[in-house]
Amino acid sequence: MSRIGVQPIILPDNVSLSREDRVLTLIGAKGKLSLSLPEGIDVSQKENTLQVTRQSEQREHRALHGTIRSLIANIVEGVTNGFTKKLELVGIGYRAAIEDNALILQVGFTHPVRLVVPVGLEAKVEKNIISISGIDRQRVGQFSAEVRGIRPPEPYKGKGIRYEGEKVRMKQGKAVKAGA
Repeated sequence: MSRIGVQPIILPDNVSLSREDRVLTLIGAKGKLSLSLPEGIDVSQKENTLQVTRQSEQREHRALHGTIRSLIANIVEGVTNGFTKKLELVGIGYRAAIEDNALILQVGFTHPVRLVVPVGLEAKVEKNIISISGIDRQRVGQFSAEVRGIRPPEPYKGKGIRYEGEKVRMKQGKAVKAGA
């Protein structure tokens, strides 16, 4: 039995659920998200809770049980509160700015790097912190990873773009040989 899949999902009062064939749509204060249910997985609603069940004990159905439950829980969280990822710029002269729905990064290259912020996401820059927020957890995480991938933190000086609170293991560098 799936430990995650059997847990019920509590729907807040301001979230409404509609279902059309195998497509689950949740509408909340922040927006609307949909999820297509795979064959063998079903969702039932009792008052303000959702329960995810599987049709059989086949390997594929067992694998999808907890995954679908987590995806639905993320959608509920997203349409009520939303998700935010924060990135830090570490390095002398490293700057970020927002212009015309694009994130402009100056991170040590000969040219500024321009990333268009995807539809449905919002990016803000305060000093050396970039905040990326939206209702879809996967899209927020994906765009954050793309921004971090422009200049990941390097292990010698620690310069680069990192997630807020991320620990970078520093290397010692070259040691000077004694004697001769």
